[in-house]
Amino acid sequence: MSKSENMEQTIQKASILVEALPYIQSFRNKIVVIKCGGDSTVEETFVDIVFMETVGMKPVIVHGGGKAISQNMRKAGIRPKFISGLRFTDQQTMKIVEQTLVEEINQKIVENIRRFGGKTEGLSAKQIMRVKKHLVKAKDPLSSKEELVDIGFVGEVEEIDPKPVEALCNKDVIPVIAPVGTDEQGLSYNVNADTAAGELAIALRAEKLIFLTDVLGIMKIPGDSSSLFSTLYVDSIEQMIEQGIISGGMIPKARAALRAVRAGVHKTHTINGKITHSLLLEIFTDKGIGTQIIA
Repeated sequence: MSKSENMEQTIQKASILVEALPYIQSFRNKIVVIKCGGDSTVEETFVDIVFMETVGMKPVIVHGGGKAISQNMRKAGIRPKFISGLRFTDQQTMKIVEQTLVEEINQKIVENIRRFGGKTEGLSAKQIMRVKKHLVKAKDPLSSKEELVDIGFVGEVEEIDPKPVEALCNKDVIPVIAPVGTDEQGLSYNVNADTAAGELAIALRAEKLIFLTDVLGIMKIPGDSSSLFSTLYVDSIEQMIEQGIISGGMIPKARAALRAVRAGVHKTHTINGKITHSLLLEIFTDKGIGTQIIA
């Protein structure tokens, strides 16, 4: 490589930093809630999160772990069962859920962040989140009528105390939160991680809520990247769910985003977490790479 080519590459790197500057300035001291799948988060994601904290942002991580929970259930001889997209969670399953999320995945994420020089602390949402039993609407197979179904220890968020999380952020520590809440009696409940992230973003008055997934974002035609919606408005979300454009696992993300934006979160983003440095590309560049939902 010639000296001139080497200089051009160096200048290009500097240009990228200059492009990021207004975003770094704008988001300094702002809280950003990031929901990641505990099963498939790539290594570069942890680098991105440490970078965000280093330049003055306050990232807060909420993680899931569905695949790992299902694997551990099968090892224990329990067949995973889902009703309306939510895991049926009896007492034995709840023990597996809590062990998998808090003792395995949470600690793994904490270790990865520390490996790249970040200060971090793992939390169970039991420390900050009060829930009640969540009943789901499901069709009776005989009558085809919708009825409320008890799916066990699955929680609906009632209240969040943001103070412990804010205290960590103010000490430049990255909170990593497992979505296990408690009710008034102190019983543990499994909480959908997308919903938990959305409610936490509201409680923290976050600037952004970001969902890391294994797809590019919300697409009109599943799997067709040319049909990706780069921007959606909250008023269109429920209609898109009814039309089936938003479906499956994207529904709780979209509804959490809808509720968060209406409650004051500035923007939500749904992006493919498997793309190298996807967080930095979405937050610190002019184009972004996923779907943003705004008011």
